[in-house]
Amino acid sequence: MVRTETGMLVRSLAGHEKDRLYIIIRQDEEYVWLVDGRNRTMEKPKKKKKKHIQVKKMLESGETLSDEMIIQAIQSDSKN
Repeated sequence: MVRTETGMLVRSLAGHEKDRLYIIIRQDEEYVWLVDGRNRTMEKPKKKKKKHIQVKKMLESGETLSDEMIIQAIQSDSKN
């Protein structure tokens, strides 16, 4: 199983949103809740099985996440 933490940038490996980037905002043993700041906001996260994601990196922010911060983090990684 994939080792995950809240605040990690991940790529979806399966489903309609395959290859999209998300940030983990919550997790349990089997699932993570993902946001991208646009379609999937903090109020409406995507629930996904951990086996269907690939960890990209950990965000370097100790601040509370907002949709705007998530959009910036995803755009920054997409350019690299």
